[in-house]
This record gives sequence, structure tokens and C-alpha cells, in this order.
Amino acid sequence: MYDEAELLEAKRQIESTLHKIREVVKTFEAKAEPSRYKSQLTLAKRRLKAFGIANDLIEEKLAELKSDSGH
Repeated sequence: MYDEAELLEAKRQIESTLHKIREVVKTFEAKAEPSRYKSQLTLAKRRLKAFGIANDLIEEKLAELKSDSGH
């Protein structure tokens, strides 16, 4: 089991990574020939989805911890 501090730090790291990946997607989509970067875009979008799911699960766990502790 993870404590609240560990979950909050993981969430912070994931949010930072999500921000960076979104910037990568913007960069590839702004290129003159974005189709040349199709595989990189696909990978970046899959990573966005995976990190988004992880972030949602962390948020759910944090909410559980708060409700369990009576906050």
C-alpha cells in the first residue's frame, strides 16, 4: 500500500510527464509533414492515454484515503 505522500509525488511526476508528452505531440503535429512522424505520434498518444489512466487511478486512491481518514 502507498501512503498519501507517495501517491501525491507519483501524481506530480505523472502530470509533469503528461505535460511533456503533450508538448511532443504538438511539436510533431506542427511539422511540415506530420505523416512522417506517424509512429512517434501514435506512441506519444498511447503514452498520454496510459499515463492519464494511471493519474486517474491515483486520484481515486487519494479520494479513498481521504474518505477513510474522515476528511
